Amino acid sequence: QVQLVESGGGLVQHGNSLRLSCAASGRTFSKYAMGWFRQAPGKAREFVARITWSDGITAYAGSVKGRFTISRDSVKNTVYLQMNSLQPDDTAVYYCALASYRSLDPSSPSGYNAWGQGTQVTVSS
Repeated sequence: QVQLVESGGGLVQHGNSLRLSCAASGRTFSKYAMGWFRQAPGKAREFVARITWSDGITAYAGSVKGRFTISRDSVKNTVYLQMNSLQPDDTAVYYCALASYRSLDPSSPSGYNAWGQGTQVTVSS
């Protein structure tokens, strides 16, 4: 069993920054990649960013590329999402996810087998 716990969400004004953290515990030895997704009210969950655990290869959604940075700390079993230049459209619940195996589409939620409880990010205009 894997447990993922997110932290760092909150309310910020547009243009400001936040850093989200996701700590993994439990059976984390099988860890191919970790990712961040977000879900706004009335919308589907969407891919934000992903990082492969062994070699740190990253991928981003077009809407956040250049503003968000995903990173990981292998010793702490933690993944981070640095979010800069936040905009009201970034308002959503942000979820951390773990993929034990490589999938055909790393941006699809179906490729991840463990999820955190989510943390709210609200960006005011």
